[in-house]
Amino acid sequence: MTVAQLAEGLELEVLCGSEKALGAEVTGGYCGDLLSWVMGRAKEGAAWLTIMSNPNVAAVASLGALSCVVLTEGVLPDTQLQQRMTGEDIPLLRTEKDTYQLAGELYGLHG
Repeated sequence: MTVAQLAEGLELEVLCGSEKALGAEVTGGYCGDLLSWVMGRAKEGAAWLTIMSNPNVAAVASLGALSCVVLTEGVLPDTQLQQRMTGEDIPLLRTEKDTYQLAGELYGLHG
């Protein structure tokens, strides 16, 4: 499944991401809010579900070659995060759903 298909299937709002980036393959998911933990454990191509919205999220997503970042629980990104995600061309999405609910839906869609 691609990031665009993930966004459509889970009714996620796309905040940024080029057509190419939205076509990236999603290989799974990862939930976490401790940046160093995510860096060491998220698998390449994963969709990262988090409530973290600071600019360092972009660096972690880039280093881990993650397919996208999904802000859950109604979190809005700060301006710097959205700019950095755009610069890295990594899709940034958001939802009002809580992380637990979205993780279950992602698993059902992808698993």
